[in-house]
Amino acid sequence: MRDASLTFAPETAVAHAQHGSGEVVADSGATVVVRFGAAIHAVLRNELTLARSLNLALRDGAVDASSDGLLRASALAIRSVNDQWGVFSRSRVQLLPHQLWVCHKVNRTWPFRWLVADDVGLGKTIEAGLVLMPLIARAQIRRLLVLAPAKLVPQWQKRMRQMFGIRLHMYDRSVDTPAADFWDTAQMVVASVHTLRREVAEGRAEGSRFLNADAWDAVVVDEAHHLNADERMGETLSFQLLRTMEDRRRIGSLLLFTGTPHRGKDFGFFSLLSLLDERVFGPDKDEEAQLARLPEFMIRNNKATVTDLKGVKLFTPVTVESREYSFSEAERAFYDTLSAFIIDGRAYASTLDGRAQTARMLLLIALQKLAASSIAAIRSALVRRRDKLAAVAEQARAPKQAAQQTNEDETLDERAEADENAWNKVLAELMDGEVARIDELLELAGPIVRERKVDRLVSLIDDELPPNEPVLLFTEYKATQAMVVDALHARFGHGCCAFINGDDRLEDVALANDKRGPCGWTRDAAAQAFNNGDVRFLVSTEAAGEGIDLQERCATLIHVDMPWNPMRLHQRVGRLSRYGQTRPVQVYILRNPDTVEARIWDLLNAKLERIQAALDVAMDEREDISQLVVGMSGASTFESLFAEGQMHGRKGLDDWFDRNAATIGGEDLVDSVRTMLGSVSRFDFAQVGRNIPKVDLADLERFLTLSMEANGRRIMKRDNGLEVLAPEAWAQTDYAIQDRYKGLVFDRNAKFGGKDAPVRLVGVGHVLFDRALRDGEEREAHLAHCSRLEAPLLIASIADEVTGQGHSIQRIVVGAWHSADGKTHLLRDWELLQKLNTLGRSDLPESAMVDRETLGSLREVLIRAIETDAESIAESMIRPVVRGEILLLPEPLRLEPFA
Repeated sequence: MRDASLTFAPETAVAHAQHGSGEVVADSGATVVVRFGAAIHAVLRNELTLARSLNLALRDGAVDASSDGLLRASALAIRSVNDQWGVFSRSRVQLLPHQLWVCHKVNRTWPFRWLVADDVGLGKTIEAGLVLMPLIARAQIRRLLVLAPAKLVPQWQKRMRQMFGIRLHMYDRSVDTPAADFWDTAQMVVASVHTLRREVAEGRAEGSRFLNADAWDAVVVDEAHHLNADERMGETLSFQLLRTMEDRRRIGSLLLFTGTPHRGKDFGFFSLLSLLDERVFGPDKDEEAQLARLPEFMIRNNKATVTDLKGVKLFTPVTVESREYSFSEAERAFYDTLSAFIIDGRAYASTLDGRAQTARMLLLIALQKLAASSIAAIRSALVRRRDKLAAVAEQARAPKQAAQQTNEDETLDERAEADENAWNKVLAELMDGEVARIDELLELAGPIVRERKVDRLVSLIDDELPPNEPVLLFTEYKATQAMVVDALHARFGHGCCAFINGDDRLEDVALANDKRGPCGWTRDAAAQAFNNGDVRFLVSTEAAGEGIDLQERCATLIHVDMPWNPMRLHQRVGRLSRYGQTRPVQVYILRNPDTVEARIWDLLNAKLERIQAALDVAMDEREDISQLVVGMSGASTFESLFAEGQMHGRKGLDDWFDRNAATIGGEDLVDSVRTMLGSVSRFDFAQVGRNIPKVDLADLERFLTLSMEANGRRIMKRDNGLEVLAPEAWAQTDYAIQDRYKGLVFDRNAKFGGKDAPVRLVGVGHVLFDRALRDGEEREAHLAHCSRLEAPLLIASIADEVTGQGHSIQRIVVGAWHSADGKTHLLRDWELLQKLNTLGRSDLPESAMVDRETLGSLREVLIRAIETDAESIAESMIRPVVRGEILLLPEPLRLEPFA
């Protein structure tokens, strides 16, 4: 009831029709200054009403309904836990401590700005979902944009829907019309960053519907290393797109994911960080000052340190072993002749200038890569080259087209295909008499029907692996892939293997009818067949190096060939060395020690091991830094080593390698790695493990049961889950709430099927549960009795007295109670929820008498105890203020006086 003559004392609980519940800051006469959550407003006095509070309840001795007290206390605890940790998000996978910690770290501030550079296989999509779900649930994020490489866009859409129920609209340029108004209609979108960058590349920024649409509350960027800037080459188009969005204030919160944040140049690293905050980071700013601020913006967790909730390391060990083979006489003759061909080609190219030289050199490098994979791969390319040259023999020798430089959005499979097709694009001869030299090579390749590499592969599987052991095999080129598929079918029976490549197709393989022809497998179908056990082998190009989880039943990987970039090996192994892998991962490398490539690999691995050993001594905890060193060195460094090494043979190769590999793991680079890793934020179970919530979806069932009972509904337990009629008033006011729910479960591991699967898993984000949560929070209950409670339990909230600090977490809830031995005990929000789940409703009447004076003293004692620890509980708050919300009382109540 409003009373214009009423004077409002500071901290008085009030209610306002527009702003909700608040607390008086100051009474200014005609207006009253009130704090509503994180906002402070001056409102007219007659717009305020006195709200119930714990203070008033204790003053008047007004006891509330037991069920209302339990529901409100539980709702406050659930909201507090989930806002900080996302632990009650409806993820379909088991949540891990480091993932919860990332959510907790990122969601401390709003808007957030973070770069997450976790190791491969630590669950970036899960981390993204955990960060987003609490913010979506409380409507802090309404417009969401996820940017990813084109090949990963469908995966992001699928995983966000399946794991978290976040439905992202996939962007396609065909739907981007003025009439469709896609960018203002679709509120949650996943799009290819390489498609959208055309808005900048094609000079359409001014009239761009995308750039002129409403701002995004949050933007998530996968593979953020594509947002690169180079001191000499300038900014990539993807970087320019994000910079343009920033300049136009189209990005609220920004979350970047990449496994290789630093690619060897500080200019690019600090440019990437400048997208997070250009006031702090930039290539022209002081390096030490930027590194000092890095923990506020960058997170990196690695496989060596992440644990489960018991502190047990999550990842099984990876063992790498080589299996050697040697050339047959025919293969040796072919390899030696090919080496001479390459050396002569390089010698001829070195006499030329400009584009003519570049075109030939790139072509020869492509030839070397193919030869390192298999004779089948190089033979296929030689045949196409021979036919092409014969068809254009009358044309001039001048190159018609220079080989293309690497495109920033080109996939690994597309680059491999470019190697295979490079011969068709450069029509200039590599040397005098090239056609005759190719004919000689093809003649030498003719007798080689089955390569020794294939024989060694089959013997490895036959002799060293358990029968029916699933095996993942990687090759770089499709011709080698087809050769391996044929060999496996010939030895283990047709239908024993599936394959993955960028085309979803092989043109010439042995078929079940003993004929040869094309064969197709889609990426998802092949992975599913392998994971389900329908096929024993999966032969993949680099297309499976990203975005596919194959650890369900496979722990054995074979590198049929070795790509020239060591980073590819890390990505390949990452398909099996992931969370959920229950066995040690065994990796085999097929190598021929007589080749120059094998010797270069030996020298390179030895160098990386020395770098690792040096960093192990200098760092507090072990980190596998090989991928970072490799990423910082750049792919071109390794390509040059393998390409140039061919010119030196085995004699003198060691000295040549030492001179030319000096930049890999050089002192400056290693210092950069050490400094970066020493500056970032990372999960440490020893420090934060005790604060990680030990609760999950099952801890929500008790609350929903009480909520339904309080609203006149009873939950029935069925074989497939819980069944309940939604409260009629809820269904009438919210069209999204169904009249009846069947098969509800609180188990992430439950098996779902059918169209009702998205509504069966209950957690924060489920429409029925969210309505119950709001109902619990809104109940007017401050003082209530409960059964099975040993001593009075205070539920209090901690909020920051200083507003405008960008806190995402507005309130943290804790519990406190006083034991008979005189000690005060604090419960974090998740511990409080566990305690509340053990309590029952009291049968005492609401009019039961209470000792108001003693309870008031107890409240003050418990408040002071919470204030003592408030700063450690609410770390991001500047001036944490504690407020008593609810006092739950045992029955019968026995109290000793409190001073």
